[in-house]
Amino acid sequence: MLTFHRKKLIVLIVVIFLFLTGCKEQAEAPKTSEPKPEQLIPFQHAIGISNIPSSPKRVVILTNEGTEAFLKLGVKPVGAVNSWVGDPWYEHISREMVGVQPVGFEQDPDIELIRTLKPDLIIGNKMRHEQIYEALSDIAPTVYSETLHSDWSINFTFYSEVLNKKEEGQTVLADWKVRLEGISNLSDPLKEISIVRFMKDHARIYQKDSFAGYIFEELGISRPENQKDTEVAHIPLSKEQISEMDGDLLFYTTYETQSEEEENNEEEWINHPAFINLEVVKAGKAYKVNDSVWHRAGGVLAAEKLVEDLEKVLTQ
Repeated sequence: MLTFHRKKLIVLIVVIFLFLTGCKEQAEAPKTSEPKPEQLIPFQHAIGISNIPSSPKRVVILTNEGTEAFLKLGVKPVGAVNSWVGDPWYEHISREMVGVQPVGFEQDPDIELIRTLKPDLIIGNKMRHEQIYEALSDIAPTVYSETLHSDWSINFTFYSEVLNKKEEGQTVLADWKVRLEGISNLSDPLKEISIVRFMKDHARIYQKDSFAGYIFEELGISRPENQKDTEVAHIPLSKEQISEMDGDLLFYTTYETQSEEEENNEEEWINHPAFINLEVVKAGKAYKVNDSVWHRAGGVLAAEKLVEDLEKVLTQ
């Protein structure tokens, strides 16, 4: 039998063993730490330099063409300005925008609604939003593009850099050039293409310094003599000047208001005797296209759809 002292010694050894084992487990237990905050990097933009997340996760975009850039780059914004037409998005982006919070229109975004979204980055435009820069910066790091261009690729490049998607952006632009080469091979350089838009109380012929006009210029498409201005986007016409719409091909749209008045206005123009007697109309070469795509959205997705429209006509 174990003596009392030997029992006492064994108990003591067991206690010491258990104590040392516990200490070792504590020492080897991984230390928990707070997650590191997102790394901020300085970024030069139209207002100055802002420190922005290197990989933003919750971004609010405040221009229509910017929204299209996001979607093309595979980035879904947490919030975006309403499309100029739609409820609340253009038809050609509505499916991809499910779950995105509309934050008001470009010229007057809802600052307090943006705050509730807790963005980690806000992207706006100096021409549109210069007066609210400080208010937006109080919510999250904010950067601005300089202006809105007929050449959508300028701001697209800016967005790709802000979102840390520069390589993806370069791929998109390279693909665009290839696409343009394919379309330009279809067009006859001797044929002049006219671009017309019917407004409420006048019509417009679109010049080279417009969204559609710039794409036509990239394609090397000839334009009527009265549609070659590089300083303005469009020139107004009255019904007495309908003859100035003529060309070898004509693409027309009607300013969208989503109302019956819009449809009646279009009928007034296309049923006017002067329009019916245009050589392009008599030849069956006048084509109605989507106003949001050709004149409203202004981004990469609209550009792609515009050249699709053009390709359909040129391959007929």
